[in-house]
Amino acid sequence: QVQLVESGGGLVQAGGSLRLSCAASGTIVSFNTVGWHRQAPGKQRELVAAIFSSGRTNYADSVKGRFTISRDNVKNTVYLQMNSLQPEDTAVYYCNVRGSSGWYDGYWGQGTQVTVSS
Repeated sequence: QVQLVESGGGLVQAGGSLRLSCAASGTIVSFNTVGWHRQAPGKQRELVAAIFSSGRTNYADSVKGRFTISRDNVKNTVYLQMNSLQPEDTAVYYCNVRGSSGWYDGYWGQGTQVTVSS
């Protein structure tokens, strides 16, 4: 069973930074696409950043230039470095793995709360 554990969230002032971690079981990080998603209250979950098994990355337009996704294959961990945080970044952040038919519904964890104050 895949296990994904998010951590690193917290309360920060606008303009601040946080680094989120997604610790995964097995070799998920190195052999699969892993993405960070976020969901704000009353809003739909959105994909923020993804890293493919090749190492290629992509980002939502709203976070380009501010967020960086990376991975450590040895630690089986994916990170999301978030800089220049703004109040609109406030959300619960989740990581997940992409399968052949999309993100695995059963892999959503508890997420980690990011709150950015103005």
